[in-house]
Amino acid sequence: MRLGVNIDHVATLRQARYATMPESKNAEPEVIAAAAICERAGAKGIVAHLRSDRRHMQDRDIERLRQNVMTKLNLEMGNTPEIVDVALRIVPDEVCLVPEKREEITTEGGLDVVALRAELEPTIKRLQTAGIRVSLFVDPTLEQIDAAGELGVEMVELHTGKLANAFAEKIEQQELQNLQAAAQCASELKLQVNAGHGINYENISLIHKIPHLTELNIG
Repeated sequence: MRLGVNIDHVATLRQARYATMPESKNAEPEVIAAAAICERAGAKGIVAHLRSDRRHMQDRDIERLRQNVMTKLNLEMGNTPEIVDVALRIVPDEVCLVPEKREEITTEGGLDVVALRAELEPTIKRLQTAGIRVSLFVDPTLEQIDAAGELGVEMVELHTGKLANAFAEKIEQQELQNLQAAAQCASELKLQVNAGHGINYENISLIHKIPHLTELNIG
């Protein structure tokens, strides 16, 4: 199983002080250095989310990550024309399409692929035509997995947040069963199965009970 590390909040810390001058030679912490540390420690990929509001990562960060990441760059992004154009210009190894809300602190749930199919389909085709592998960040329901399969993406990333935040064993077990069923469905559809959100050293033993996992994304 591979590990991808999301370094968005390295940029969050930098922006807290250097939002108006991210190009300053004194701007720190440095996202490129953070990515290199993760790779040297064994990470198999670097994840970065370029939000429409540029809350943490900036366009220049993504450009420099594309130039410097030695493993693979997974660009998380909303399905907006501006960010799609950035992805097509930079050409990351992978894109993971995620929902975005301006008021959220972090991504709170999966894409509603069923409802957004007509909007997602042309974007997915454009990205794939450019040679970018596409993943959809989805809640672990069979309906969402089936819809992702019908759109022809290469991967799904299962949203593990409800499992990570479960406050009772009964809820935890139900969420684990949902994830297991979704992973099985995705595997049968020949989709690569990734997972992410809220994963830590305490709940990783539960995450390991999800079948067919190829990659976990943390951070």
